Amino acid sequence: MKKALLFLISLCMAAPAWAEIVVATTTIRANTIIEPGAVGLKKGDVAGVHSDLEAVIGLEARKVLYPGRPVRIGDVGAPALVERNQIVLLKFNTSGLTIETEGRSLARAGEGERLRVMNLNSRTTVTGIVLPDGSVKVSN
Repeated sequence: MKKALLFLISLCMAAPAWAEIVVATTTIRANTIIEPGAVGLKKGDVAGVHSDLEAVIGLEARKVLYPGRPVRIGDVGAPALVERNQIVLLKFNTSGLTIETEGRSLARAGEGERLRVMNLNSRTTVTGIVLPDGSVKVSN
């Protein structure tokens, strides 16, 4: 009985479980692709950071990442296909009608990211999703 009680007490007082988090191992400059040697795993438990090393490799740093610091989810993203001020093709599809025109990108963005673009013909700003070919799909 005494052993069982001691066992239960030890379970209640167990140390918290630590997870592994992704940290930068070198200084990674903004707008660079993250290579395998630039990040590693470290024991820790921080909310809002990456825990899968393979998910971070190949992404682009959105800001400078410093050695030993956790890589937060918003710190990395898909490699940019569109640069700020770049001329892009805007595509609008509705009910079988397709309209294509040129626009000027107002920010950098990667595939699948939302991007604000100024329509060069009407000078209005629209928001769309960057497609794999670098064009922007605008929805109504």
